[in-house]
Amino acid sequence: MLIKTEKTIPASEITGQSQFLSRRKFIWAAAGTAAAGLAGGLLSGPVHAAGGEYADVPRGPYSAQLPVTDFDYVANYTNYYEFTTNKEDSTRLAKALPVSPWSVTVEGEVDKKGVFHLEDLLKQHPLQERVYRFRCVEAWSMVVPWIGFPLGDLLKSLQPTSRARYVQFTTLYKPDVMPGQRSSVLDWPYVEGLRIDEAMHPLTLLVTGMYDDPLPKQNGAPLRLIVPWKYGFKSIKAIVRIRLQETMPKTAWNMSAPGEYGFYANVNPLVPHPRWSQRTERVLGGSIFTPKRKTELFNGYSEQVAKLYAGMDLKKYF
Repeated sequence: MLIKTEKTIPASEITGQSQFLSRRKFIWAAAGTAAAGLAGGLLSGPVHAAGGEYADVPRGPYSAQLPVTDFDYVANYTNYYEFTTNKEDSTRLAKALPVSPWSVTVEGEVDKKGVFHLEDLLKQHPLQERVYRFRCVEAWSMVVPWIGFPLGDLLKSLQPTSRARYVQFTTLYKPDVMPGQRSSVLDWPYVEGLRIDEAMHPLTLLVTGMYDDPLPKQNGAPLRLIVPWKYGFKSIKAIVRIRLQETMPKTAWNMSAPGEYGFYANVNPLVPHPRWSQRTERVLGGSIFTPKRKTELFNGYSEQVAKLYAGMDLKKYF
């Protein structure tokens, strides 16, 4: 299938200027005044600013010159069904989640299996900031300055075997603290997966912070996944297990609603959700009069990731 790439997304179409207190956040907003593409307008090098715990984290590659969404939207408009199906209530309910100490179990087709403490992983893998667009399957979007490190760096250090074709991720299961896990909305614990080449792609991040600070609990603290060219439900939160395997993992939403949520979940305006169109998206932060913007193939990251799906029917492999 011929894939048409789109390289430029005018910043004026993403979201309005965000107002921030720290110098770094001011720079984020100012950068959005120039129309810069996700592929062409990249920043690199450290941003020196006073701010939160991660204020001195350098900005990494693939970080776009786009105005970021106001923190309050990102921190208070979250899908976290382990706590509730109500976006506004997840912030309050997630406060009870203990996030330290935290460890991740690695198993399956890797030479270096074991239980790894998060603080040790962070010592081994330097953090960087990436400003990414985030697109939800519900047809809304935002722009977030995530802080983390490439998942591929971790996987390489674990030395996958030649049989490792997929990576499965599992969320913490703690129904005494996560009341949503007592419901039948999904089959708990939450499970997601990627093909090994998707997981190794340099855009794919393990995230531990945003907006200069560690992740808020309702945003997936202390460790979540971000795959910017896929719908948000692929970005699993509160990761406690990573398994490399030969077969495609059965993922939570695909098991729950196979007719609505496929394994790949690539952002594609030409493939509608069975109950709504994906051709446009509502940008968080605008007014009720702000028109929706057109959805970009692969969320605007075609130049970086289209080659992963060469020859695939992108309408079939949602």
